[in-house]
Amino acid sequence: MPVYEYECQSCQEITETWQSISDAPLASCPACNGPVKKIISMSSFALKGKGWYADGYSSTPAPDKTKSCPSSTAGECPKNSGAGCGSC
Repeated sequence: MPVYEYECQSCQEITETWQSISDAPLASCPACNGPVKKIISMSSFALKGKGWYADGYSSTPAPDKTKSCPSSTAGECPKNSGAGCGSC
């Protein structure tokens, strides 16, 4: 069940409440009975690590980002016909 935050328009108190998506939004502040408005806060959901796509949910293998381009001193890539290494 998601957590929603409401800010009171009278006392500026921020209230967190667990509500189902089908529940009606809060109408008044639990502290002072003033009107409240729903505020958008930072989500607690975060993807960390390599990511789900590279970990096996793709039908094609993820590119290996650990390979480096052996560029020459002039900044041209010997693997890509003299173009810059950004096009490898």
